[in-house]
Amino acid sequence: MTLDDLMFKSGLLAGRRYLVTGGGSGLGRVMSEALLLLGAKVYICGRRAPVVEQSAQELMHQHGGSVVAKTCDIRHEEQIVAMLDEIWADGGALDGLVNNAAGNFVSRTEDLSMRAFDAIANIVFRGSFAMTLHCGKRWLAEGKAASVLSILTTWVWNGSAFTVPSVMSKSGLHAMTQSLAVEWAGRGIRFNAIAPGLFPTEGMSARLNPGGGEHKAKGNPMDRNGRMPELANLAVYLLGPGSEYVNGQTIAVDGAQFQATGGNFSALSAWGDEEWRRARDSIAGRDAQDRRMRSEG
Repeated sequence: MTLDDLMFKSGLLAGRRYLVTGGGSGLGRVMSEALLLLGAKVYICGRRAPVVEQSAQELMHQHGGSVVAKTCDIRHEEQIVAMLDEIWADGGALDGLVNNAAGNFVSRTEDLSMRAFDAIANIVFRGSFAMTLHCGKRWLAEGKAASVLSILTTWVWNGSAFTVPSVMSKSGLHAMTQSLAVEWAGRGIRFNAIAPGLFPTEGMSARLNPGGGEHKAKGNPMDRNGRMPELANLAVYLLGPGSEYVNGQTIAVDGAQFQATGGNFSALSAWGDEEWRRARDSIAGRDAQDRRMRSEG
């Protein structure tokens, strides 16, 4: 991505500071890159130290500026507090937070264990709330205006079979967005969310398209997947100056996939036992690879 891919003037975010959870890969890295290109100092955090550190170095090599990598597992409140202490000590309050860290995989609900449910809910629901709460307490104490952006899905409006832990967790963040938009607006803190359609990334495709083949938004009225700058432009708009009266909204960027098809995984009802066995094996292999990367860090 380059500055030409964005619809904003150079230097729009100069002097601003943002934290992107899960910012070392996938959509988090895309949004971090856009913020950096527009002049912001960007902090990216994730569980895998090699991933966030490499991403920070690559982004600065490509674009200059400042990207600071932080290793933080947002499932653990003490790690969040320690990281925010370091960030605040490194120049003061953040101007915004992007709740992007997530986990998801397709599964028949009857095949889930509570451990599998917690693996998703503790990141997406509990971890994102803890991150928001601890940033919010600091902003409120300082009288600091700020913006919180959460990355959701259109499933918060209609549910999705076969991804129930994610649906429940992201629906909670949708409710948080609407609720805190009212509660904290008078003190200068805005809350909005994006519900992306299909913007394929390697990690996401491995868990949500385990059958393999092209990962394409079937039935999309625009007959294509999303392009990364399209997501980045919306994120910058909601976080940056000029959108101060936009508050409490969840905005889809999906080419009208939700209106056309429901935008969820209901089509997997056609799978039988063998398809689900292959999917479990594929996802387990990807999970093992990620664990190895974390242990090497």
